[in-house]
Amino acid sequence: MNNFEMKDEYDMSQAKRGAIVPPEPNQTRITIRIDTDILDLLRDKVNRVGGGNYQTIINRALREYIQYDQEVLEDTVVSSIY
Repeated sequence: MNNFEMKDEYDMSQAKRGAIVPPEPNQTRITIRIDTDILDLLRDKVNRVGGGNYQTIINRALREYIQYDQEVLEDTVVSSIY
């Protein structure tokens, strides 16, 4: 049995559009498209460890890639000098 009762009219004068949870400092809200299988894998990984946020895993993966890419670039530059 549902205890929720629909009203004939709701007061939306104080309603606000946008995210329910404001972003953390230094974070920007964006919309991207991610392959479903990748997103499912990340969500499953988060659920297996007891919860959390798959977006944190995406940020970590991007940071690791950027670090890797920077190291490869530096190695390439250094090896071309010698």
